[in-house]
Parts: sequence; C-alpha cells; structure tokens
Amino acid sequence: MSPIFVAIDTISMDQALTWARAVGPYVGGLKLGLEFFANNGPHGVHEVGRAAEKPIFLDVKLHDIPNTVAAAVRALCPLEFAYITIHASGGEEMMRAAAEAAEEGAEIYGVAPPKLLGVTVLTSLDATDMLAVGQDPDVGTQVGRLASLAKESGLDGVVCAAPEITQLRTVTGPDFVLMVPGIRPAGWGEDDQKRTVTPEQAMALGASHLVIGRPITQADDPGEAAAAIARSLGVEAA
Repeated sequence: MSPIFVAIDTISMDQALTWARAVGPYVGGLKLGLEFFANNGPHGVHEVGRAAEKPIFLDVKLHDIPNTVAAAVRALCPLEFAYITIHASGGEEMMRAAAEAAEEGAEIYGVAPPKLLGVTVLTSLDATDMLAVGQDPDVGTQVGRLASLAKESGLDGVVCAAPEITQLRTVTGPDFVLMVPGIRPAGWGEDDQKRTVTPEQAMALGASHLVIGRPITQADDPGEAAAAIARSLGVEAA
C-alpha cells in the first residue's frame, strides 16, 4: 500500500471531494484537519473517505483534560477513521485515557479501533519558537521525550518531522507508527514548514507514512502529482 496520506486542507466539501477522487488511486489515505472538520463535521469526514475509498487520518490534535479527550475519542469512533491525533504534551494520564476510550468506542460501535498518534513538536516550530514558549530549544530532545511518553502511555505512534525519524526509531522500535508531515518533493519550497525532506529521503530514514499536501493539491493535475510521487517511491498504485 502507498505510504502517502494527502492533506486535504480546505473547508470546501466540493473541493475536498474533487481532490479525494483525483488522488484516491495513488495514495494510501487522506488527512482531514481542523479546518475541514470544523466546517463539515462527521458527515463530511464520512463522505470524503467514501469518495476516495481510502482510510482517513483525522488530524484534530485533541488536547484537554483526560476525561474530555477520552469522551471525544469515544464519540468519534463511529467514523471508522484509521488515525487520530492528540497532543502528547497533554501528559500520560490524558493519553492513557484516550487509548482506553479508543478500545471502548470500537467495542460499543462494532468498528476497528482507531490508532492514536501523539503530536510531539509541530513542524512549523524551530528552536527559536520553542525557546519563546518556554520549552527546551533542542527540538530533538523534546520530540524524543514526548515520543517515549506516548509509547509508554499506550499510543500507536507519533507525528514527527523527518529529521527526528532516526532518533525515534531507536527510542520507540520498528513497529511504532511514525507519521511524517513536512514532505516536499525536490524543487518545492518549504512554505510554513521549517523541517522538511523529500519523500524518498523520509522513507529511507524509516517513516511509516508521509503527509503531503500542497505539492499535490496545488498542482495543475493533483492526480498526476500524487501518481508521480508514488512512482518515485516505487508504488504504481495504492
């Protein structure tokens, strides 16, 4: 299966469906984030997943007290998404509550439990940004700390930038999911991502999945852009 998850970053249902249908044959799944979910809700998530016939990575980055995050995860289970994000900085108790809620929700609704991914350090942040908010400016140290805590708390993986992949594989082992955003094909600018690599580099480092947005969705032909990246990774069809 293709490791590519296309970031569908739009509030428009029509645009999301168009992109989903175009890239579906060439990718492993779709990522839907806060802006889409806020405008289209659970129904929108279901419709986009059905259009592409692909798994959904629901990137809503839950972060609240343990009971609230657990209730949210449980309530989202009927959508049958493949992955959901929660902030690892919410702490061990919150993450454990979310992991338990995923299993409970899956049993209640008769679906497969979603995999939970901890958000470590956003790829839009660098050392200067980290220092400004009072955190360790060594991004790698902070990512490693949070990833270890996420694994100990029962999460299935983390979202991380490519430069941290090698370190995290050492810390978390080969089976922990590393979902890697900030992927830019050669020749594409960084935009607001500050820690980027090419798809080929990320996979060689040990990424599980790649999150790719604008290089695909802003292309003249999103389907061909997705297909070209898939071919560069030796994947002809998803």
